[in-house]
Amino acid sequence: MFLVVQARDKPGHLETRLANREAHLAFAKNGPAHLHVAGPLLDADGQMCGSLLIFETDDEAGFRDWIRDDPYAVAGLFETVDIQPFKWAIGAPEPATGAS
Repeated sequence: MFLVVQARDKPGHLETRLANREAHLAFAKNGPAHLHVAGPLLDADGQMCGSLLIFETDDEAGFRDWIRDDPYAVAGLFETVDIQPFKWAIGAPEPATGAS
């Protein structure tokens, strides 16, 4: 299954994002779920203000446990985090082998 993660930063926390960015990227790439899409959300001024990620996993509960350890989350960056199952209708990738 695909899961979309949309996280919004707390206002005024760009420095927290920048200070933890490399650790966050490494974390996202090396988790138990296959990462298909990732990137920052931008505000009206073009500044990073959140994250959008699409993962593929066979273990939603395990994924939800794992994502709580994201360096951004641990640093207190996020105001909100929404994780939603997603049906990829157009441009869907082939299923990842061993996505779990």
